[in-house]
Amino acid sequence: MSASREDVLKELGLTPVWRLREGAQSAVAESVVAAAIEPVPAAEPVVVRGLPKIAPLDARATEIATLEWPQLQQSVAGCVACPLHKGRNQTVFGVGDEAADWLFVGEGPGAEEDAKGEPFVGQAGKLLDNMLAAIQLKRGRNVYIANVVKCRPPGNRNPEPGEAAQCEPYLHRQIALIKPKLIVALGKVAAVNLLKRDAAVASMRGKIHQYQGIPLIVTYHPAYLLRSLPEKAKAWVDLCFAVETMQNLQSGKAAQT
Repeated sequence: MSASREDVLKELGLTPVWRLREGAQSAVAESVVAAAIEPVPAAEPVVVRGLPKIAPLDARATEIATLEWPQLQQSVAGCVACPLHKGRNQTVFGVGDEAADWLFVGEGPGAEEDAKGEPFVGQAGKLLDNMLAAIQLKRGRNVYIANVVKCRPPGNRNPEPGEAAQCEPYLHRQIALIKPKLIVALGKVAAVNLLKRDAAVASMRGKIHQYQGIPLIVTYHPAYLLRSLPEKAKAWVDLCFAVETMQNLQSGKAAQT
């Protein structure tokens, strides 16, 4: 094992070295990045008494479901559908390979993400990058990273149900465009919003769930792992399970719910 890999596992707190099952360390092929689409200028919002008029959620969801990448990003950047927009510096759309096999979904931006406009760039982001490296993945290379909400909740609290509902069409459209082979939900907020099931992460781990026909695995959020170091070993088990699941998907084996 190279020194760099030992450093990765040491950062994850997973030494002595854990090893994947035989055959589980096959390299993940890079996907072709989706072709860029010419952006269409977004329409100006209708203003009533100085406030933007927001379309009903069903109408918004129907419209968002037709958008391609450039228009979708424009729509997120100008979104004022929930109160979270009032405190943001900028929206955090998502980052990565737009044709990725792997999709990782967190809950929402933190302070550093709000400042930089990219998900998982703080300490939790560094840990996520190390987790990816431990299974031979890399941010932006056959991997896409997104959040349930695109604006930072005040004080880094969990997004409220109404906030998540207003942002949900954006995440759904991202998933539809990416067409990932596997979704990894990072933490309870992501799992609950994707699966529409209120349960603890512990009870959802170790199983293959389904999101609109796409296999989904649940593990702990990196921010939680930074506060609960003993759980890192469990997260490593989840990553090994994810690798095995992806290999089965790539070999054509059916995933079990």
